[in-house]
Amino acid sequence: MATIDTVTLTAARRPRPRIRVGSHIFLLILTIAFLAPVAWAILSSFKPAADIIRDPLGFDPSSFTLDNFRGMLQDVPIGSGFLNTGIVLVVKGGITLFCAPLAAFAFAKYDFRGKGVIFGAVLLTLMLPTIVLIIPLLLEMKELGWVNTYQALILPGAVDAFAIFWMRQVIAAVPDELLDAARIDGCGEFGIFWRVIVPIIRPGLAGLAVLTVMNIYNDFVWPVVVSNSSQMSTLQVVLSTLAQNISGNKIGADYATVTGELLAAASVALIPLLILFIVLQKHFINGILAGSVKG
Repeated sequence: MATIDTVTLTAARRPRPRIRVGSHIFLLILTIAFLAPVAWAILSSFKPAADIIRDPLGFDPSSFTLDNFRGMLQDVPIGSGFLNTGIVLVVKGGITLFCAPLAAFAFAKYDFRGKGVIFGAVLLTLMLPTIVLIIPLLLEMKELGWVNTYQALILPGAVDAFAIFWMRQVIAAVPDELLDAARIDGCGEFGIFWRVIVPIIRPGLAGLAVLTVMNIYNDFVWPVVVSNSSQMSTLQVVLSTLAQNISGNKIGADYATVTGELLAAASVALIPLLILFIVLQKHFINGILAGSVKG
């Protein structure tokens, strides 16, 4: 009985967590500020084109229409853009998620001559602006005959310095005793990586996967430089030329029609990323925390 009373008194004396109203209000304002443009674009894509210009901030459910989406599908090759982006995303993302952890494993768990110099050189590439590398890479693609090919869209930058650095930080936190135990059991070096390292670093790998998908999906500068053919254009390149395509396919297309179809195309392109982030939000946050471990 005395024990119960002691526990009750201790619980009663324990300070209750304070509800920080100011912080919640501030976060709510930030959330509205970030989501308002997205919500406006999606809602406006279902409005008649004339209403988008006449009443940009209003929305009448009775005027709900799919005309903007029908017109966009007729005037814009968004299907081929999605296909090209999907191919690049699967192949390039697979290369990144396989090769970057392997390189990071070597930097984190092996000692070899010149390790610090090589890793420093890898990190040094992070300081180079992308625009500096475009001309040399384009000349290289031209010499290889890869302009307007999937090879040019996929291979350059498939294993970047950030991915290696990210995974190196994650793998460095794995205890060396686990690797030694696997070696004693007769496991090879690649077997240690695949059977010991990969299951442990899944949160960090998931975080890298989300970032990789977002970077490849949103990449515009390199695809627009290396692919000047509409058949090889990725989704972002297609979106950048929407106004020209709509105006060229529709004689006398007014500003309202172009705006409506632009919003429809942008909404369609936005949906995959929203679904990805909602589904993998937990893994992304865990991956961010895993990547912040100091090795």
